[in-house]
Amino acid sequence: MHPKYLDAAGLTALWREGLLAGKALSCGTTGYRNHPQLERFKKEPVPGKAIDAYLAEVLKEARLRGYKFNASKIREISYEGKIPVTKGQIEYEWRHLLSKLERRSPSLFKKYLMLHSPEPHPLFVIVPGGVEPWEKLRNYQT
Repeated sequence: MHPKYLDAAGLTALWREGLLAGKALSCGTTGYRNHPQLERFKKEPVPGKAIDAYLAEVLKEARLRGYKFNASKIREISYEGKIPVTKGQIEYEWRHLLSKLERRSPSLFKKYLMLHSPEPHPLFVIVPGGVEPWEKLRNYQT
């Protein structure tokens, strides 16, 4: 989903994990290469550009909040493509985020609890479908 919904810990973790994903996609690391979330980027014509475009939006949100993420770690590029994400996957990830916000940031949890259709990350387009087969399912009560 859109990075604007993340709390400080979530946005920082997303930045770090995204940078690691970029290294994994460019074979710059031996770990993390088989992380399930990488599947959506691996399908793109130029996975490295796709992850940089993804991280550029995370960086944009960080700047709006006054955070000082190191922009030199990515290429701030535009990406013409849109990555499909299923409605079921977005809903699952939203429940996952809400469960984290309930513990880490109760005020954000209360703010977002009644929001049932969060915006996707600007790089993504929602398509019909359930939770992705690569997702490790957990039961979230929200």
